[in-house]
Amino acid sequence: MQTYHIITFGCQMNEHDSELIAGMLENSGYVPAEDQHEADLIVLNTCCVRETAENKVFGLLGRLGKLKKQKKDMVIAMGGCMSQQEHIGQRIKQRFPYVDIVFGTHNLHTLPDLIAQVCEKKQQIIDVWRDSKEISENVPVKRFHGVRAWVSIMYGCNNFCTYCIVPYVRGRERSRQPEAIIKEITELGKQGYKDVTLLGQNVNSYGKDLSPGMDFADLLVKINDVQGIERIRYMTSHPRDFSDKLVETIQNLPKACEHIHLPVQAGSNSILQKMNRGYTREYYLSLVEKIRTALPGVSLTTDIMVGFPGETDADFADTVDLVRRVEFDSAFTFIYNKRRGTPAAKMEEQVPEEVKSARIQELIELQNEITLRKNEIETGKILECLVEGPSRTNASVMSARTRTNKIVVFRGEQNMVGKFLPLCITGYSLTHLEGEVVPAQ
Repeated sequence: MQTYHIITFGCQMNEHDSELIAGMLENSGYVPAEDQHEADLIVLNTCCVRETAENKVFGLLGRLGKLKKQKKDMVIAMGGCMSQQEHIGQRIKQRFPYVDIVFGTHNLHTLPDLIAQVCEKKQQIIDVWRDSKEISENVPVKRFHGVRAWVSIMYGCNNFCTYCIVPYVRGRERSRQPEAIIKEITELGKQGYKDVTLLGQNVNSYGKDLSPGMDFADLLVKINDVQGIERIRYMTSHPRDFSDKLVETIQNLPKACEHIHLPVQAGSNSILQKMNRGYTREYYLSLVEKIRTALPGVSLTTDIMVGFPGETDADFADTVDLVRRVEFDSAFTFIYNKRRGTPAAKMEEQVPEEVKSARIQELIELQNEITLRKNEIETGKILECLVEGPSRTNASVMSARTRTNKIVVFRGEQNMVGKFLPLCITGYSLTHLEGEVVPAQ
């Protein structure tokens, strides 16, 4: 029996794509291998949003070359966003000729056929579709989580932020039909999943390409009626498209969770304009106020970039000021680095690396202070938590999740998985809360 091993880089979209890859492979007769050294097929699902992710892939490919010499019949396939870049196929052909298959984001569903061709012809196949207007439905999925599931509602992005490679590797926005989404989520509810996260590069743009018209708020209303699903999450939301209708809809839907990931990227208007984000700091702060008024106790998380070309000390100070004003529950902070093929890579006034490093450190320290303070506020509260299973970092305790997307670790039993439990918060750290089960009255 043939075995496979998938190595995933990047975001939740890639994680879900790996679930699709696993589903297709197992539907073709493959079984999973715990270790790459035991696998007959290794699939790399790559990311190219940051240079560090690409470097990790190239380093891994070098190590896999040594493994390939020992296992000549092993098949190595590389897909994902990195493969979709025009120069990558030729680079793989020259530097890593032992990589058997290079496929892209648009033709992920063809992987089983590509594997069959490689096994038959014994020669490298580079098959990357440059674009696709079609969405392949009914692709087998192997879910990796027992009570939580990801569901893609759309693909691609139309925003073209000047630093971002995503529109070039994921294509333009394409929404799935609402009937297909509801069908998938209904099946998840029947299978015992309780918590579903809707995925899209900009979920707020959902439905703009559909006829008759349906927007993201309308979709949430339909999903709220699905039996078995108790919590609805979504990411990522673009601030520019977060409408009043959406705020009101979330406020009135009992299953829509009080957690919103709202990437701000920068707090300076001049940098936001250079980034082509389509909003100002004033608009963002107003949106935050609107959301917090409608959803008291909402958890807000964000993405923040430092060192974008032309970012001055004053620009960075504006970002720091915005973080102090908003007080995010947590933030993904990262340093800008050039992405080949994006407008920002050609901009002048690139910020020196030492300046970027100093700024990111200051920002991380500030956000850590805020996160700790936010988590401390939770102590003493009794929160409804969905038990997900043993903690990833400490198998001796169980891990649960609040509606606001905070992790709570507590002493519990395996039979609690999938149950909603009231947990009294007794402690906190930067990454999680600590709790105790509240005895039934």
